[in-house]
Amino acid sequence: MCDAQTNGAHSCDKVTHGQALSSSSRISRFNAWFFDVVDRYVNHVAQVHKRNAFNGLKAGTIVELGAGTGANFRYIPEGSRLIAIEPNAAMHTRLQRNAKARKVDIELLASPGENIPLADDSVDEVIATLVLCTVTDPEKVLTEIRRILRPGGTFRFVEHIAAHPASPRRWIQWLVARPWAWLFEGCDTQRDTAGAVANAGFSRVIVESKRFRHSVFFPVNSAVWGLATNGDS
Repeated sequence: MCDAQTNGAHSCDKVTHGQALSSSSRISRFNAWFFDVVDRYVNHVAQVHKRNAFNGLKAGTIVELGAGTGANFRYIPEGSRLIAIEPNAAMHTRLQRNAKARKVDIELLASPGENIPLADDSVDEVIATLVLCTVTDPEKVLTEIRRILRPGGTFRFVEHIAAHPASPRRWIQWLVARPWAWLFEGCDTQRDTAGAVANAGFSRVIVESKRFRHSVFFPVNSAVWGLATNGDS
């Protein structure tokens, strides 16, 4: 059941298979606070990547994986229905508040990306930014994305990735991998997300490697943005 809100927006909380992360976790609460605070800064650092990835995003049924506290609401076209997938329950209050402020029509699902409770071929676009680094099984998540996308639908993503093996950043990524994952709920500093998307069975994949500029988050500044098309329309 959805609770109506003002400004024409609504939200709907739905916990699927009991997979939502408890909001009582100190780390979960820290991440909800942290990403709300650094929202503008992260968008500034990743603005070129996001602008390229979201260019051409049309109004329709859009799924955002790992919606967090709503950092990408500014890119959602007016008239869209956004299905926000966010398993961290500590994020939900801020996510709903920001949706209301931005007048974004959302349905909130507290489900893991590996098990999205939506029908096959049911959405127009899927977006994700800095999310596939945190999921337990990225290949399963990508399979779910292809399953729910309509033919011709697009997966748009911005992700940090493993640095080049010869880069000093790669050594630092290895050095901080365990504490970084603990602090940021499983975030993997050394994941080959571009390779995973390329091998996921999409009919067409465009990926551009571009380092985040002027970012203080040095271990995760190696990044990509991309578009992956699901079959033919």
